[in-house]
Amino acid sequence: MTGFQRFTPLLESLPATVPFVGPETQERQRGATFDARLGANESGFGPAPSVIKAMADSAADAWKYCDAENYRLRTALSRHLGVPYDAIVIGEGIDGLLGLIARMIIEAGAPVVTSLGAYPTFNYHVAGFGGRLVTVPYRDDREDLAGLADAVRRENAPLVYLANPDNPMGSWWAADEITRFVEALPDTTMLILDEAYGETAPADALPKADAFLDRPNVVRMRTFSKAYGLAGLRMGYAFGEPSTIKAFDKIRNHFGINRQGQIAAEAALKDQAHLVHVVKSVAAARERIGAMARDNGLTPLPSATNFVAIDCGRDGDFARAVLSALVKNGVFVRMPGVAPLDRCIRVSTGPDAELDILQERLPDALAAAGR
Repeated sequence: MTGFQRFTPLLESLPATVPFVGPETQERQRGATFDARLGANESGFGPAPSVIKAMADSAADAWKYCDAENYRLRTALSRHLGVPYDAIVIGEGIDGLLGLIARMIIEAGAPVVTSLGAYPTFNYHVAGFGGRLVTVPYRDDREDLAGLADAVRRENAPLVYLANPDNPMGSWWAADEITRFVEALPDTTMLILDEAYGETAPADALPKADAFLDRPNVVRMRTFSKAYGLAGLRMGYAFGEPSTIKAFDKIRNHFGINRQGQIAAEAALKDQAHLVHVVKSVAAARERIGAMARDNGLTPLPSATNFVAIDCGRDGDFARAVLSALVKNGVFVRMPGVAPLDRCIRVSTGPDAELDILQERLPDALAAAGR
């Protein structure tokens, strides 16, 4: 019997793929676990002990569905950000929210603007709803704000994606530059401003939380996966002008958030002392990774995130050889996917014990790559 015959033509045209090949998949392929997990931009520093306790204390209630309105978490975020309760929506990580906004805006063939080499999960959602990606190359390893705005106007695009700070290069723009970019966009273009790495960014990189609440065409997204150490729980949120945020209620999976995630995220917001500790630990680890790169004749790029992009000094083939040698020797790292960004490998921050392993094995990986 042949396969099911009534999938949509769009679905039939798409490849079955996973935007990121996870460390677990690679471990199964290589038949061994990684000694250092420094590739997925998780927080190896973990969640706060108070968050772990809150989850443990609530474990017996796992039989209950979550609160479909996310009332307690939205209330806590409203206080934390200083924005109205109805300006916030909770989602299954930023990835889930990206899928929702793609569904809300993209029609078949619609042009969608993003940077060439930027977060591939967004591209995955665009393809899944039949959009047409319009990509703008990075300029000097930063997302090209002027180029993005020009592409939006040229294509009359209904949607544009910008991450600040950026993944995979770790670069960032100051808040006033982001504001100018927002003001340059047509009112008919929705901006997704992905601020997943906002907690580790310089203070002047993020516009104030209430900066664009009067603009229905700006949605800002943040996550508990990075600095708060809750990547495995898939908790993210978006905030913006209330009528735009209310539109998520038309299509979101109202019971898609797990109860433990709600409890953990609320507890994480309360424990700002742990967040401060993690941010300091990330900064120290970035410095150590940078020094390690320089000691090996490589160039670390400035980073406002929980990872460092390291310029390997040649082309993408050489950087892939370095990455492959590290993976073969038990160190999980990743790299950008397109030239010229792919001259780099990308190393997540982590505890000293894992960075010790990287420091020991990086010289051998460079030698194996033919340096």
